[in-house]
Amino acid sequence: MSSVAVLTQESFNEHRSGLLPEQSGAVVAGTSAGEEEEALPTYKDAFPPLPEKASSPEGTQETANAWTSKIRPLKSSIITQVFHVPLEERKYKDINQFGEGDQAKVCVDIMHKTGAHLELSLAKDQGLSIMVSGKLDAVMKARKEIVSRLQTQASATVAIPKEHHRFVIGKNGEKLQELELKTATKIQIPRPDDPSNQIKISGTKEGLEKAKHEILLISAEQDKRAVERVNIDKAYHPFITGAYNKLVGEMMNETGARINVPPPSVNKTEIVITGEKEQVALAVAMIKKITEDKKKNATTIAVEVKKSQHKYVIGPKGNTLQEILDKTGVSVEIPPSDSSSETVMLRGEPDRLGQALTEVYAKANSYTVSSVSAPSWLHRFIIGKKGQNLAKITQQMPKVHIEFTEGEDKITLEGPTKDVQMVQSQIEAIVTDLVSRMDYTEISVDPKFHRHLIGKGGVNINRIKEQHKVTVRIPPDNEKSNLIRIEGDPQGVQEAKKELLELASRMENERTKDLIIEQRFHRAIIGQKGEKIKEVRDKFPEVMINFPDPAQKSDIVQLRGPRTEVEKCAKFMQKIVAEMVENSYSVSVPIFKQFHRNIIGKGGSNIKKIREETNTKIDLPAENSNSEMIVITGKKANCELARNRILAIQKELANIAEIEVSIPSKLHNSLIGSKGRFVRSIMEECGGVHIHFPTEGSGIDKVIIRGPIEEVEKAKQQLLALAEEKQTKSHSAELRAKPEYHKFLIGKGGGNIRKVRDSTGARIIFPTADDKDQELITVIGTEEAVREAQKELEELIKSLDNVVEDTMTVDPKHHRYFVARRGQVLRDLADEYGGVMVSFPRTGSQSEKVTLKGAKECVEAAKKRMLEIVDDLDAQVTMECVIPQKFHRSIMGPKGSRIQQITRDHNVQIKFPEREDPQAVPPAEAPIQENGEANGEVKEPADPNAPKKCDVIVISGRKERCDAAVEALKALVPVTTEVEVPFELHRYIIGQKGNGIRKMMDEFEVNIQVPAPDQQSDKIAITGLANHLDRAKEGLLERVKELQAEQEDRALRSFKLTITVDPKYHPKIIGRKGAIITNIRTEHDVNIQFPEKNDENQDQITITGYEHKAIAARDAIKAIVDELEEMISEDITLDSRVHARIIGARGKGIRKIMDEFKVDLRFPQSGAADPNLVTVTGRPELVDEAIDHLLNLEEEYMADVVENEAKMAYMRPPGGSAAAMDEQRGPSKGFVVREAPWTTANEKAPDMSSSEDFPSFGAPVATKTSPWGPKRF
Repeated sequence: MSSVAVLTQESFNEHRSGLLPEQSGAVVAGTSAGEEEEALPTYKDAFPPLPEKASSPEGTQETANAWTSKIRPLKSSIITQVFHVPLEERKYKDINQFGEGDQAKVCVDIMHKTGAHLELSLAKDQGLSIMVSGKLDAVMKARKEIVSRLQTQASATVAIPKEHHRFVIGKNGEKLQELELKTATKIQIPRPDDPSNQIKISGTKEGLEKAKHEILLISAEQDKRAVERVNIDKAYHPFITGAYNKLVGEMMNETGARINVPPPSVNKTEIVITGEKEQVALAVAMIKKITEDKKKNATTIAVEVKKSQHKYVIGPKGNTLQEILDKTGVSVEIPPSDSSSETVMLRGEPDRLGQALTEVYAKANSYTVSSVSAPSWLHRFIIGKKGQNLAKITQQMPKVHIEFTEGEDKITLEGPTKDVQMVQSQIEAIVTDLVSRMDYTEISVDPKFHRHLIGKGGVNINRIKEQHKVTVRIPPDNEKSNLIRIEGDPQGVQEAKKELLELASRMENERTKDLIIEQRFHRAIIGQKGEKIKEVRDKFPEVMINFPDPAQKSDIVQLRGPRTEVEKCAKFMQKIVAEMVENSYSVSVPIFKQFHRNIIGKGGSNIKKIREETNTKIDLPAENSNSEMIVITGKKANCELARNRILAIQKELANIAEIEVSIPSKLHNSLIGSKGRFVRSIMEECGGVHIHFPTEGSGIDKVIIRGPIEEVEKAKQQLLALAEEKQTKSHSAELRAKPEYHKFLIGKGGGNIRKVRDSTGARIIFPTADDKDQELITVIGTEEAVREAQKELEELIKSLDNVVEDTMTVDPKHHRYFVARRGQVLRDLADEYGGVMVSFPRTGSQSEKVTLKGAKECVEAAKKRMLEIVDDLDAQVTMECVIPQKFHRSIMGPKGSRIQQITRDHNVQIKFPEREDPQAVPPAEAPIQENGEANGEVKEPADPNAPKKCDVIVISGRKERCDAAVEALKALVPVTTEVEVPFELHRYIIGQKGNGIRKMMDEFEVNIQVPAPDQQSDKIAITGLANHLDRAKEGLLERVKELQAEQEDRALRSFKLTITVDPKYHPKIIGRKGAIITNIRTEHDVNIQFPEKNDENQDQITITGYEHKAIAARDAIKAIVDELEEMISEDITLDSRVHARIIGARGKGIRKIMDEFKVDLRFPQSGAADPNLVTVTGRPELVDEAIDHLLNLEEEYMADVVENEAKMAYMRPPGGSAAAMDEQRGPSKGFVVREAPWTTANEKAPDMSSSEDFPSFGAPVATKTSPWGPKRF
C-alpha cells in the first residue's frame, strides 16, 4: 500500500541533511586527474531531453472523470483548449514584434478560416501559449492550422504492411482526415502502385508520436497475428517503458512482440501488444509483473515546487525527467501547464525517493531570476548595433536569458545562478559606463515641421545622426507629440540640438509662392504616373509643390519651402511651361479629302515619317467626317515645315494651283464672316477651293487660294469683288425659309442661286449643318443688290409655301427603279426639290399614274427630273468590257473605291462577273455525248476566240456614258515594264526582310517583281497604272545609283594597314576599359584589331578604314609607342605595412598618385619573394618625383604604424589573465562530456557547430523593436 507525504522546503532541507554523503550528491573539488575526469559533466547533464507532458495523478483523474460525468448534461458546446509551442519549435521567433508580426497575422487568418477564437500569450521561456475557444470541430481545425503554420515541422516514417494502408485511409479517406485532424499532422501514404510500405508523417514531435501510435494500432488490429490490449494505470507507464524507452525496447527484443505504449502526451491507459501468441503472452506477463511489483513496492510523495520552476524539472524535451528516472528509478509527475497546481508527485521505491527528491530540488533551484536597474533610453546602447554588445555576453553565458522591457528602467536576467551573477556584474558595469559618458535632451518642435526635419527618405535626420554621432527619436504623426529626443555623446547632443532648432526656426520662416500656370499644362508637367514632377521634386527636395484639384479649374500652383529654393524651383517650372507653350503652337492645313490617304501612306508610313522628321503631332479628321482640315501641333518652325511637306504631297498628286491675293488685313474678319460663313460660301461655290487667311493681328495682307486652276481663278474674282464691296459700301439682310427648301433654292449645282446672284450682284449665304439656326439665310452686298435679292428670294419662298398636287405617267416597268433600295431615288428627289412627296401605285396594279405633292415650283422641277430619269432608262444600253479577271481586283481598288468613282462620274451601273472556280472542269474536258447529241439537240461548237465569261464586265447606262466608262476602266488596267538592274544589287533593293522593296511599292503604288536568284537575271519587272510606272522607274534607277555609290564607298573603307608593336605595349595602347583605343577608333573612324591569344603574329595590329584615316590612326598609335619606349621602370623598397594606406580605399589613393605624376605603380602580390618591392614606371623625371612622394608617404605612415604597435603592446592582457592561463594550460580540448552516445556505440560524434545536433533551450533571440524602438520614418 502506497503512502503520500507532503514535503515542504524546510522539511526537504532537514531530510537532505540526514542523507549519506554519497546520497546527498555533494561534490568536493579536487586536483587529481581522476577527480578532474569525474568533474566533467555527463552527456545527459549537458544535453537534457525535452519534457514529456505529464498526466495527472490517478486519484485526480478519477475525481475529474466523476465530476465530468455529473455535469455532462449541462456541458456547453463551446470548448477551450490551450496549446503550447516551445521556443525551439516556434516558426516565428521575432519576439519583439509580438502582436504585429507574422504570427499575429497567421492567427487572424486561422480565426477567419476556422471560426474559432484565438488568444496568444508569451511565457518567460519565450514559448508560445495559444488559447483556442469554439466548437469542437472548429477547435480541432484551428489546432491543425496552428501546428502547421506556427510550429516548426519534423518528420518521421512508420512501416506497416502494404495491405493495411487502406485501413489507415478509410472509406473515402475519412479515417485519414480524422487522424490528421486529431494529431495535427500531415500523413502521406504511398500510392497503390508504389511498392514502398513506408508512411511519412510530418508535424510536431508530439503529433508525430500520436500519429505513429494510432497508425500502429490500426495495423495491429488488421494484423492476423495476436493482439492483446492491457489497461495499465498511466502512472506506471514510465516503469514499463523505462528511461529513454530502454526497458520496453529490451522486452521487445527478448519476446519478439511489438509493444505500443501511448506517449505521455496521450491520455490513454491501454498498452497494445502484437505478435505471435506465445510472444504476446510472454510480453503481457512481463508488463503485468512490472506493474504488480511497482504497485506493491512503490510509494509516492508530493512536494511543492513553484510553478515557474517546473520547466527546469522537466528539462529540454523532457530529458531531465528521463535522467531522474534513469538515475533513481523514480517517476516524477508534473501537473499540466494549464493547471494552477504546484504539487509535484514522485513515485518509486522508498529508499530511492530521497535521492530523486534531491535531484528534483537541485534542478528546480539551478536557475534564478534577477534584475539590473538601467534607464530605458540606455537599453539600445547596452544591446549595441545589431545586438553586438549583448552577443558578447550571451556567447560567454549562453544559458542566461536577458530580457529588455520597453518603457521599464530595468533589465531581467534568467539562468543558472552563477552565470546570472556574472552577467549581472557585466551589465551593471556597462550601465555605469554609459551613464557617465552618455546624455540625452528633449526639444519641442511643432509636429507639422517633423517631416521636413526628417527630409526626403530621411536624408536630413540621417546626416545629423552621422555627423554628431547621436540618435534622434522623432515621434510618429499619430502621437501628435512635439517632443524630439536626442541621445548620445554630451557634446554631440548639444550640437545636434542646436542644428535641429536652427532647421525648425528656418522652416518657420519659409516662403510660399503661387505660380500661374494654365491648367491645360498641369497634366503634362506632372507626367504619366507623376514621373516628371518627381524629377522636379528630386531636384528641389526642400520645396513642396501642390497642384490644384482638376475639378477646381484653377491655374494656381503653390510652391513652399526655403526662399532661395522656392525661387529656383519657380524659375525652373516657368522654363518648363515656356517650352510647353512653344511646343503647343497649332496650325490647320486644308487638304482635299481624296488626298488624305496618300498623305497617310500605306500602314501610316508617310505620316509617321513626317511626324518623326519634323517632331510634330499631326491629327487627321476621321474618314466619315466632312472636315478636310489636318491639324499640326508642335514648335512653330516645325509646324510650318510639316505643313509645307503635306502641301507638297498634295501638289505633286494633283493639278493644284496656288495663288496669292493681296487684301487689306483690316477687311479679313469681315470677309471671313461669323464662324467663317462668308469665306466658306465662296469655297463651296468654287468647287471646294481652300482659302487661307493669315493669323489675326499679324498685319499681313497676303491671302492664299489653293485648288484646281479654273476654280482658284473664280474664287479670286469673287474674293476681290467681295473685298471691293466691303471697302465701298456693304449691306446685309436676313430672311427665313424651311431647311427642306434650301436645296431647291440653291438648285442643282447651285444653278438657282447663281441666277439670283448674277441678276442682283448680291451674295447669299445658307446655314451649314453646324449652325444652330437652320432657317436663317443671309444676303450681303450693296443696299440695292440686297434689296432685289431679298425680294426674289421671298417670292420663291412664298411660292414654295403654296402646296399643289399633280400627276404624271410613268411606265410600270420603270417603277421598280424609283422604289428600289427602300425608295432611295425618291428620298433624293425630296431632298433636292423642297421636300416634294412622290407616290407610286401599288405593286401589281399595272397603273401608270404617279402623284406628286408639294410647292408648285418644286413639283414642276421634280416632275421634270423624273421625266429625265425615265428618258435615261428608256435610252439605257448594256455594254460589255472584256478585261482579264486577274486585273479585276486592281481595277476595283481598295474597298471598291475606283469603281465607285467611275460609277459616280459617268452615271452608269457596272457589274463584275463571278470569279472562275479553278477546280471546275473546263469545257474542253467535258464528257463527249454519243453522235454529238445532248437531249436530242445538236450542240453548236464553242468559239475558241470568244471571251471567257469570267472576264466580261457589264456596263449599263446611256451609250455615250457607257463608252466613257469603258475607257476609264481600260485606263485602270495595269501594265508592266522592265528595268535593267545589275544582279548583285538585287538583294540590297529587296532590303532586310523585304523592307526596301516594300517601301518602294508603297511609295509609287506599283508592284515590283525581282527575279529568283537562280535565274541570275538583271531584269526587274514593274507592274502598275501607266501614270505610276514612270515615277516608279525613276525611283528604282535612283536607288540603283545610291547602291552603286555605297559599293564604291565600301571598297574605299576596306583599306587595310598592319603595324608591328611589341605586345608588352598593347595594354597601354588599349587603355583602361579600352578608353584610349576607343578614342582613336572614334576620332579616325577606323576599326583596329589586336591579335588573338593563339595568333602566330602577336605583335601585329591591323587597322581597317579609309586609306588617309588608317594612316592617321597608325601615326597616333606610333606616337603612343614612342612615348612608352621613352619610359623607364625603377624598383623601390616600401615597408609592406604601409602599402594598404598608400593604395587607399578601393585603390583611390594609388589612382590619385598615378594621375598626378603620370606614372604606373605595381605593388607585390601576396606571397611574393620580396613583399616590400614596389615598381614605378614612367618618364624619368616623373618617376623620380613619384618615388620621392612615395618615400615621404612611407615616412609619414610608418610613424603611425610604430605608434599603433606600441599601443597594442600595452593593450595585451597581463600574464595572470585568463588568456595567459589558457596558454599555460596548453591548447583547449573543446567541450568534453562523459557517457556520450558516440563513446558507447559506433555512432559518429555530433557536429558541435550544428544547431540541429545542439539545439539551444531558452536562447535569447535577436531583437528589433524593443531595443531600437518602433520604426519612426
